[in-house]
Amino acid sequence: MGTRKRRKKKKRNNAKIFLLTFLLTVAAGGVLLLGVWAAGKPAGSVLTAWREKPGENGAAAASSGQDGASAEDPRTSGAAALGDGTGGEGGNGTAASGYGAGEASGYGAGEVSGNGAAASGSGTAGNGTADGGDGGDGSRYGALLADPELCREQNIHPMEAADPEEVSLVFAGDILFDDRYAVMTTLQQRGGRLESCFSGEVLDVTRGADIFMVNNEFPYTDRGEPMPDKKFTFRAKPAYAFYLFDMGADVVSLANNHAHDYGQISLTDTLDTLANLGMPWVGAGRNLEEASRPIYFIINDIRIAILSATQIERMDNPSTKGATETEPGVFRCLNITRLLQEIEEAKQNSDFVIVYVHWGTENMVEVDWAQAEQGPQIAQAGADLIIGDHPHILQPIGYCGDVPVVYSLGNFWFNSKTLDTCLIRVKLDQNGLKSLQFLPGIQKDCAVSLPDGEEKERILSYMRSISPGVSIDAAGFVTKAPEA
Repeated sequence: MGTRKRRKKKKRNNAKIFLLTFLLTVAAGGVLLLGVWAAGKPAGSVLTAWREKPGENGAAAASSGQDGASAEDPRTSGAAALGDGTGGEGGNGTAASGYGAGEASGYGAGEVSGNGAAASGSGTAGNGTADGGDGGDGSRYGALLADPELCREQNIHPMEAADPEEVSLVFAGDILFDDRYAVMTTLQQRGGRLESCFSGEVLDVTRGADIFMVNNEFPYTDRGEPMPDKKFTFRAKPAYAFYLFDMGADVVSLANNHAHDYGQISLTDTLDTLANLGMPWVGAGRNLEEASRPIYFIINDIRIAILSATQIERMDNPSTKGATETEPGVFRCLNITRLLQEIEEAKQNSDFVIVYVHWGTENMVEVDWAQAEQGPQIAQAGADLIIGDHPHILQPIGYCGDVPVVYSLGNFWFNSKTLDTCLIRVKLDQNGLKSLQFLPGIQKDCAVSLPDGEEKERILSYMRSISPGVSIDAAGFVTKAPEA
């Protein structure tokens, strides 16, 4: 078993430990128990679970929600809501470090936030380019990776690629783990395994990517009150965060208009939950500095920066609060100045810059004024790839100069509606962008699949029709069309 697969399996096992501990804590009313558990865990034993079956679910309770006309209404009619059953079996063993478990990564344990506890430690460096060596093997980042504290301070995450010659990244749109709504209740009714709601082909792509990123369109919390001025408010049990690892996620975006649905406490609970699990995030934080900072991945001696921001809601005083110098919130970019500054700095510090931005208008295929205005600015500031979400449907693929822009990924796994969707797969090498591939998908019956045959060609033909200036071949590879 390869190093990367061992690391991901360890992540899934430890996330399962998290789930079991969470459920036992709730049953016992164990606030004290949770604090002892968090404080007493070995440094970095907060990584995640993978493919093993989640715990059996408790009895279902009836739900009377119905699908509404809005793209944001993921409710289902007559679905059963998840009961509080018992957790599944826990994995054994603990991770030796906060990220990478010291497995040929040279990155040690990070801070473990939540409940006021913090743990730290150091990972064990392995051998090779990304092992934190002295750079004597010709690697550009070996000396940097040899300093786990500096990596931690700069939000750098060492990774290993499946192919030493290239790096694969996959991007998906909105997900929802709120068990009052269609997709999550259906998952639980089908036994709680992601394989019941995602085709094998989908999971092969997401789990097989060196880096997989998705939009976490809700907070993880069981506290707070719903924002009174919002039609739809979402939240998920913190224990459900382990599903991120089960689908293969390596980083999530929190820069969206639902990250704050149950008030500030719901966002800070989310930050604690993800930190305790070892799941990296971008686009939100306890202050503006944290919310706006990029995450860096060093993989195959390539340093990749990912930033995330939201221009939704487009008002001066939105329900989803923007982070300030002293207050938690999301990274807002309706005023784009700070985002452009962060992109410029990331460009100086990395080889490839990706901006994942929450923008556009729901249910509108056309690129709106704010996307058209900000896209070129983001590209000029130094972005090498722009990935968009929020409209809940597919929008065009285009170029700002030579920078590819996927204006909207559509839903990934969000509601019960039948919708075309996609995965975007990007491959990089030492020379930069090697390929960009649009993988047609369908969200249907609370499940996601990658169609073939006529259905695949139908979606590809549709994307060609709405994406002038772009060529999309039969396999979904995207290139800039020659100018006439």
